[in-house]
Amino acid sequence: MCLTGVDYFSTLGYQPAIAAVAAGVLSPIATIVLVLVTLLGALPVYKRVAEESPHGEGSIAMLERLLPRWGGKLFVLVLLGFAATSFLITMTLSAADASAHLIENPFAPGWMHGQEVIITLVFLGLLSVVFLRGFREAVGIAVALVAVFLTLNLVVIVVALGQVVLDPPLVQDWWTALNTQHGNPMLMVVVALLIFPRLALGLSGFETGVVVMPLIKGHPGGEHEDLAGRIAGAKKLLTSAALIMSGFLITSSLATTILIPAAEFQEGGEANGRALAYLAHKYLGDGFGTAYDISTIAILWFAGASAMTGLLNLVPRYLPRYGMAPDWSRAVRPLVIVFTAVAFLVTIAFRADVEAQGGAYATGVLVLITSASVAVTLSARRRRQRLATVGFGVVTVVLSLTTLINMVERPDGVRIAGLFILGIVVVSFASRFRRAFELRSTGIRLDDEALRFVASTDDGEILLIAHEPQRLTAGAYRRKLEHACTVSHLTPADNPLFIEVIVDDSSEFATALQVRGITRHGYRILEVHGSNVPTTIAAVMLHIRDITGLMPHVYFRWTEGHPLTNLFKFLITGEGEIAPVTREVLREAEPDVSRRPWVHVG
Repeated sequence: MCLTGVDYFSTLGYQPAIAAVAAGVLSPIATIVLVLVTLLGALPVYKRVAEESPHGEGSIAMLERLLPRWGGKLFVLVLLGFAATSFLITMTLSAADASAHLIENPFAPGWMHGQEVIITLVFLGLLSVVFLRGFREAVGIAVALVAVFLTLNLVVIVVALGQVVLDPPLVQDWWTALNTQHGNPMLMVVVALLIFPRLALGLSGFETGVVVMPLIKGHPGGEHEDLAGRIAGAKKLLTSAALIMSGFLITSSLATTILIPAAEFQEGGEANGRALAYLAHKYLGDGFGTAYDISTIAILWFAGASAMTGLLNLVPRYLPRYGMAPDWSRAVRPLVIVFTAVAFLVTIAFRADVEAQGGAYATGVLVLITSASVAVTLSARRRRQRLATVGFGVVTVVLSLTTLINMVERPDGVRIAGLFILGIVVVSFASRFRRAFELRSTGIRLDDEALRFVASTDDGEILLIAHEPQRLTAGAYRRKLEHACTVSHLTPADNPLFIEVIVDDSSEFATALQVRGITRHGYRILEVHGSNVPTTIAAVMLHIRDITGLMPHVYFRWTEGHPLTNLFKFLITGEGEIAPVTREVLREAEPDVSRRPWVHVG
């Protein structure tokens, strides 16, 4: 819970101030709306996500399973763009707020003022150094930071609410201002609902709560009991974190709204981005306030570590598997350098302004939670759970409207998310095209009949004729054999094998190949399912060479159509210009010409 909480609970460092700027005297009412959405919407959604992804895959993996093929992968790329927005802005916003707490501390040197960008970059640089050296004992550090931070926040809030109780006119002044500005309770609720999207930062942390699931112990026993215990533990984690945070959000909003003058929340004010720290210094002295600042700086900095961990888990899980990232993207250190460089650019672009980054952060958080609600709604519908479908559907509608309102009101979040999405899509497809001619099999296995076919030749060469699996009549096989004999000077006595590739999902990059030996109309056939034709044939030929010691030859007919059109068809559908692509895949996979299987085409 504390590992999740360094992201979730750390928002107390800036959430009350952002709520006060967004809602003014209505901040406590708007915060109650946020808490209701958290407990009645986000919490049930992520409990369901935990049930269906006990290995920590999260809602994105659920949608990937529900939306297969290219459409699903494009959707995942878009969600990865929003996830990158959420995690990277978590890093930059948290570091910026840590800088604000450092600079505004009364003991901070005067030269620090106006150096927010430089100090934020230093915090981000230190974060990258930690990951470049190796990140260990994260859970223990998280427990210590969260325990101290929440304890200090509890002290500040209790003292602040005590001041409210001792000075009743403060409450009366707030209540008068509330009624003067908004008239009646119904109008207050309506305005609070409209303001709610600006407070969406308080919903962060749920996706992280699912990502850490592999760290949760299950029940002793078999795998089923272990997963059941892990799911139960994850639900406790999510519920505990949500209840604790809800209590802090409501009480901190009340205390800061009633006790802090509105002008102090604005840019240049002492409570801008650090409302609770302002109260700590004012009512508990600069000594306690400094301790609070140190605790806040530490947990905000560590929240960036939590976000970096999320990115390092998310990107290697999808992009290399899609063939949309180079192999080095599976390594931690190169990714840390890339993410740190992007975080530097974001910090400079936003000038380390916490409020300015709030829109982008809220957009990323809301899109992730909305996508999770869509995933659980589709899952419930597929399982014909009507009540759950209706309930999650309502949550999806509420969160979708909230996301749209946030995008309209704060388009900067959409713009930066759009840049991340564009960057991910362009880089991903460029990488996919660059790696198009790689061998893509994760493993090859021939069944007994297929092994018997390839073992029937004791010496010489193994001859394969490529055949389209859509044409399965006896005449189609006869004509293909006759063509190979005419063009490539084979004879029926050579007894060649046919090889047929059935493309199941061309959007998959690498698959395990299962080769079946079958006999159809008296012809011997190697049938294999793969994600595309050329790389599958090349992989099977290399495997046959390795297990038999004989050189395979494959015979193709030229493909009709424009070469560029056929190349595009290969990249998207896995078919197209098969013969030259097969040869190119073999050329890249086997540099030794004397050991490279032969490709004949005519």
